Amino acid sequence: MMHLDATLVTLALLVLLALAFDFMNGFHDAANSIATVVSTRVLKPYQAVVWAAFFNFVAIYLFEPRVAATVGKGIIDPGFVDNAVIFGALVGAIVWNVATWYFGIPSSSSHALIGGMIGAAMAKSGLEPLLAPGIIRTTIFIFVSPALGLLIGGAVMLGISWLCFRIAPARLDRWFRRAQLVTSALYSIGHGSNDAQKTMGIIWLLLMSHGLATPGHLPEWVIVSCYVAIAIGTLCGGWRIIRTMGQKLTKLTPASGSAASAGGAITLFIASHSGIPVSTTHTITGAILGAGSVQNPSRVRWGLATNLVYAWLLTIPASALVAAGAWWVGTYFVH
Repeated sequence: MMHLDATLVTLALLVLLALAFDFMNGFHDAANSIATVVSTRVLKPYQAVVWAAFFNFVAIYLFEPRVAATVGKGIIDPGFVDNAVIFGALVGAIVWNVATWYFGIPSSSSHALIGGMIGAAMAKSGLEPLLAPGIIRTTIFIFVSPALGLLIGGAVMLGISWLCFRIAPARLDRWFRRAQLVTSALYSIGHGSNDAQKTMGIIWLLLMSHGLATPGHLPEWVIVSCYVAIAIGTLCGGWRIIRTMGQKLTKLTPASGSAASAGGAITLFIASHSGIPVSTTHTITGAILGAGSVQNPSRVRWGLATNLVYAWLLTIPASALVAAGAWWVGTYFVH
């Protein structure tokens, strides 16, 4: 009985650690959802985080858990998973998130989690647990999601410029200040649909390793708790990153801000529908660059964008390395 109680306590603590990561994901990536609408002063920061958090949760009603299935069953073989692997994966992701938040770097919480899973699994059993198709697809989208965001954001901005070139700038700003509320809401739905599901996937993986869930069924309480956790994280807001996203990359107007949010939202909807875990950070950065470059290429800080790409490429190996060390610690303390 004592052994059973200890197992349940460990399981509960790991679920709480996963939800803490989910909270940090929302906190870290709040800038992605609200940077455009705050930098154009359509909403004040405290209004914007409430707006974004609400629509993070709305995604629960709109998307099937296809991304959760990819994370739970498509990155590492569930047969190799134990408590120490889950512990290592989550610690690796959380440590990287905290470090990049502290320095104001908009890195990917999603790829930190994927890197953590890979690092912990490899520390335990080498290459055998890794599922190449899911990892390759996720790696490809490190490049595809920002490129798609850039193309769609740029195309939307180009369409706006072409359709509205006769309209007075003051009137155009009034129109798009309203439009930004809609596009930022859509982006927040996309953020919730993709990022909350990644934590669902790792909790699902944990429950399957204990025989408490099956590959064909994700418990409802996992879905609800993950959407609530990411919404609360967004509500708290990662303010250090907002300035990088909304002001340093390029100066946005209500029109270009609307185009960037729309480009990011469309990209995330495509990814979530397809079950592909992408980086919301990469996506909105690409969309901002696309909309900003159409508006005025010389005002885009391409050097800063290049530095961000280096941070993105470092995310998976860095979080994997931390996760491998955390797995080793977990073998002594997490049973």
